[in-house]
Amino acid sequence: MSAFPNARFVTSAHEPTDFCEDFGVEVAFSGRSNSGKSSAINAIVGRRDLARTSKTPGRTQLINFFELTPGQRLVDLPGYGYAKVPPAMRAHWRHLMDAYFGSRTSLCGLFIVMDGRRPLAETDWQMIEMAAGRGCPVHVLLSKSDKLGGNESRDTLRRIGAELGEAASAQLFSAHSKVGVDQARGALKAMLSGRAAGESAGSALLQPWERRG
Repeated sequence: MSAFPNARFVTSAHEPTDFCEDFGVEVAFSGRSNSGKSSAINAIVGRRDLARTSKTPGRTQLINFFELTPGQRLVDLPGYGYAKVPPAMRAHWRHLMDAYFGSRTSLCGLFIVMDGRRPLAETDWQMIEMAAGRGCPVHVLLSKSDKLGGNESRDTLRRIGAELGEAASAQLFSAHSKVGVDQARGALKAMLSGRAAGESAGSALLQPWERRG
């Protein structure tokens, strides 16, 4: 059964004037191209094709708004960090991000989906800083964790947690094997209800820097 059975697509925005009405609360999802963001969204919401995956990383430069329940939305931000994206497309991405983070009063949290086999990138930190400027909690999903061994997974979580410090919470995640899906769903619901991701129930791994040693 879907975690959000009435979730539906609302609109796509190519320009800030296309944003949907700014009311209620919404949580944004961001991530580098090829990070598995669309698959993560679908797994967390419990819908196979709510967010569509692209065969060409970095091609989609739209902000997609989805209603989860009345007054609660999930916002799929454009992928970033793909080397072959033209400068004009990167400039458009920055224009959209500045407008989105600068204007959305309903924004209450940010998820960053990153391939757990890759290090934090400058663009990931830019997204964290944009959220911090709004006072929004940030939760990082270390995706594709099924491709890591047990010890490597734990070491990755500990390392990324140390790098993030107090800037964000983090967890292991795999849309393929369903590792961390319930945990991520709890973090999403916590943000939508006005709590930080690390305050959600059963979130023992959400704050990895508290588990060092």
